[in-house]
Amino acid sequence: MQAAELFRVLSDPTRVRLFWLLCHREECLINLSALLQMSSPALSHHLKEMKAMGLIDSRRMGKEVHYRAADTEVCLLLHPMVEQVLQITCPREDGYDHQDVARRVHDHLVENLDKRLTIDMLSRQFLMNPTTLKMQFKSQYGMSIAAHVEEHRMEKAAEWLRTTDESLARIAKGVGYASQSRFAEAFRRHYGQLPSEYRKMNRG
Repeated sequence: MQAAELFRVLSDPTRVRLFWLLCHREECLINLSALLQMSSPALSHHLKEMKAMGLIDSRRMGKEVHYRAADTEVCLLLHPMVEQVLQITCPREDGYDHQDVARRVHDHLVENLDKRLTIDMLSRQFLMNPTTLKMQFKSQYGMSIAAHVEEHRMEKAAEWLRTTDESLARIAKGVGYASQSRFAEAFRRHYGQLPSEYRKMNRG
């Protein structure tokens, strides 16, 4: 009876996906809702059933409850079975296309140079743990995510300085710097001169 009830709970595709995610990472309800594109109340119902069956554990951190797959023999056996039977590839296995994820992360960063996107945010969005994401990105692009993004930001800023009359404050904000002084410092580090000096030299 217990086995039948266990497989009944996992007969729902959402619960299978949820179980797979929680085998790899611990997440709060808000992040899980975003990852699965479900409302929190709907997701809470699935979590409640899975917890009742001993598939997941939870712990409270401040006002949030974080969930993870239970550390039991049953769950350890279910994880590879789910991946083999349903052909869901685990991010830690070779079948997962790390390079494709790194490329998509790169493109997303370049398209959003005005935003401050953290490693944790990217990890949640692209379903890859932070350490693996940083390693794969550096392996593919030869530098850290932060350094690579800064290069793109400085190149974009330099283009605007050469071709527009936008204020330095607007340019700084457009490439993700809330502080004009920090932008100027980063620009001088990259080009060896302040933005105002660069603009004067390249438009004179």
